[in-house]
Amino acid sequence: MATSTRSSKRQKTDTNADADDKPFRLIYWLGIPGRGEHVRLAFEATGTRYTDVSNQTDEGVGAVLKQTGDDNNGDEHNPPAFAPPILQHGDDVTIWQTPNILLYLGPKLGLVPDAQDDPVGLYHVNALALTALDGLSNEPHDVHHPIAVILYYEDQKTEALRKAKDYRENRLPKFLAYFERVLDGPASAGGEYLYGGKLSYADLVLFQTLDGVSFAFPKCVGKIRDGAKYPKVWALYERVKALEPIKNYLASDRRLKYTLGIYRHYPELDDE
Repeated sequence: MATSTRSSKRQKTDTNADADDKPFRLIYWLGIPGRGEHVRLAFEATGTRYTDVSNQTDEGVGAVLKQTGDDNNGDEHNPPAFAPPILQHGDDVTIWQTPNILLYLGPKLGLVPDAQDDPVGLYHVNALALTALDGLSNEPHDVHHPIAVILYYEDQKTEALRKAKDYRENRLPKFLAYFERVLDGPASAGGEYLYGGKLSYADLVLFQTLDGVSFAFPKCVGKIRDGAKYPKVWALYERVKALEPIKNYLASDRRLKYTLGIYRHYPELDDE
């Protein structure tokens, strides 16, 4: 069974040390970064061993279908998952929904403040991650599928063109301006990271969503960056990208390429 082999030291803040010795399994669709990428980045950034089940084992996409099929009713502790990403931690825990998985992993991987020092820090980090997922992940997906997910992009292209114009001109700047304001604020503790002056999973989420938006709308994002808008946001993006574990991960074959997932580059939607 193939796993990530990163071995850098990570901070353990979970009070149940035994839980950290149980294997982590990420179950997500084969061959696309998608929403599972946020979970991968949390593991990679902290040197945590995990198995990317669909991409690294013979189970493949069958692992997803086994968890989400109509014949799976879950067990006495875990309701059935609706959709991936799904995290299995040992034999006892199966949870799903990207922000829920990150909320679970944050204390275990040292990607949130210690609750004894900052009892509400976890929730601030989660709110920042949710905001990035809303405006820089969910909304870009809806640009190319504004009517129905079941329809092809070509079946809703007219509506997508209108949606894209609004996203480029209004929605994307709104979210970038918000995160610039966060980094300007005192809760960021210096403006290098979103909260508390330290890397959190919110920073990893923001990095990934900015990376995806840059792929989907390279012309639009290029104009924003060339115009020196939101400098602290882009500085954070480059800072996370340059972290040694992330840099190594991005150069590895574990980093999956963008395809027909959340982030898609259609030149006409980028006003090319």
